[in-house]
Amino acid sequence: QVQLVESGGGLVQPGGSLRLSCAASGFAFSSYFMHWVRQAPGKGLEWVSGINAGGGNTYYADSVKGRFTVSRDNAKNTLYLQMNSLKSDDTAVYYCAKDPSAAGTNALDAWGQGTLVTVSS
Repeated sequence: QVQLVESGGGLVQPGGSLRLSCAASGFAFSSYFMHWVRQAPGKGLEWVSGINAGGGNTYYADSVKGRFTVSRDNAKNTLYLQMNSLKSDDTAVYYCAKDPSAAGTNALDAWGQGTLVTVSS
């Protein structure tokens, strides 16, 4: 079955950096668009970033553009999110999610359990 396991979250000071990883298994990782989605405390889900199956096209929410970088290693079945210049507003549980297509849709058909990122001094 599809499994997505996030790691790399933690406590970081404002202005700091973190790299999240998402280990995928149970499906042909290299054939699917992947997403990062976050949920801040007491708020709804916010789409953060996406990357197509081959890794050549990346997409970002305006709130993270220029600070976050999504990438993938299809040989390792792993998705990454490099987060720089972190702000308190970035505090959230971060989820990786699988898209049902290679090019990306608005439908996410599998989610990880999430990893908590806390940005605080």
